[in-house]
Amino acid sequence: MADSTTMRVSYTLDSSLDSVNKVEQIAEDFAARAGFDEDTVPHIAMAVREAAVNAVLHGNSYDTNKHVTASFETTTDSLIIRIADQGPGLDPDTLPDPLAPENILRGSGRGIFLIKAFMDEVNFRQLHPGTELTLIKHRTPAQPGT
Repeated sequence: MADSTTMRVSYTLDSSLDSVNKVEQIAEDFAARAGFDEDTVPHIAMAVREAAVNAVLHGNSYDTNKHVTASFETTTDSLIIRIADQGPGLDPDTLPDPLAPENILRGSGRGIFLIKAFMDEVNFRQLHPGTELTLIKHRTPAQPGT
């Protein structure tokens, strides 16, 4: 990546866990090159992994005829990541609260919660078919000596 200030790349991936791993690695590399610190980079990578897992598992149901698209963009102010599936769509308002007492011991259902905790902005968009999740992490001004 020649210029870490502004750049955009997109990928079309299979609905597989290998694709999830690939997207996570790309997110980690992209975030590091965009200048995020060593504490923030893994958080961004985990948020992207959760979004990709949701796209593959819940959106596309591992359907080999469906794909996941992932785009990574850096601007002077932010890192913007979009993950989209080709599934039936998701209404984020219908998701159960993972902190509710009846959900605390559930083994799943915390992905969106984690994504929102690690990113500055999270937006959902219905694609018909599919759902696009936009994750935004704002850059902080570079510190001297870093």
